[in-house]
Amino acid sequence: MYLGSHMSISGGLHRAFDHIMAVDGTALQIFTRNQRQWKIPPLSEEDIALFKAKWQTWGSYPVAAHDSYLINLASPKEDGAAKSMAAFTEELRRCEALGIRWLVTHPGSHLGDGVEAGIARYVKRLDKAIEDSGTESTLVLLETTAGQGTNLGSSFEELAEIIRSSRHTDRLGVCYDTCHTFAAGYDIRTPEAYADTLARFDQLVGIERIRFFHLNDSKVGLGERKDRHDHIGQGHIGLEGFRNIMNDPRFKEIGMSLETDKKEDLEDDRRNLAVLKGLVQNA
Repeated sequence: MYLGSHMSISGGLHRAFDHIMAVDGTALQIFTRNQRQWKIPPLSEEDIALFKAKWQTWGSYPVAAHDSYLINLASPKEDGAAKSMAAFTEELRRCEALGIRWLVTHPGSHLGDGVEAGIARYVKRLDKAIEDSGTESTLVLLETTAGQGTNLGSSFEELAEIIRSSRHTDRLGVCYDTCHTFAAGYDIRTPEAYADTLARFDQLVGIERIRFFHLNDSKVGLGERKDRHDHIGQGHIGLEGFRNIMNDPRFKEIGMSLETDKKEDLEDDRRNLAVLKGLVQNA
């Protein structure tokens, strides 16, 4: 299985591969730049060459990028929306230049205008960003969210509506975050609950849309609608929930990344990955 973690790019984009190799990971997620700033520095030819060379050294494993948390394509505020559009367009271009197949993004926040208005704005701007980027291969993965505040994407119905309404459905997929969906009310803790949740996702969105996973336990209970990641097996989802995912043959070829807290020694990642691997039957 393709298991790994979100890794730092401090010191250069290519350094993320040093970190993922240090924990024997076979999936990677990164930011392609400082995600706390609107300003996006250009990628140099050297940046791209170093990144691709290090990727080749690591192996032909899946890499996803996550866009900046500042981006809100559903915003009713014109200034914020314009900045978000420009930033997301550039995120797509950076991914394509680096050869990254998947760009994970939160579907934005309607900021009080309501879900319907928020989705309409989001889809309109998402489509334009895809078109303005001039990219062809990078897929946009809508991340399942916890439903905190006015954030969109916490229900499978909302994700389905975004995909259905877009002019570029062929460029859209889903990143399934275990913590977020659990906090949004979707249970996976027993085989029966897991089967029901995934069946519902398949009916509304399509199981084939899941192209990447964020594997995070949850510090909050089912349906509490807060985004609070915990280490694997230490939260309210528990080991059995992750056992269900780890043994689902439909996801054998899908990249799965931790987004849990860690120190510079990466021991937390090693421990979480070991726990996940230990859940695989006949491992």
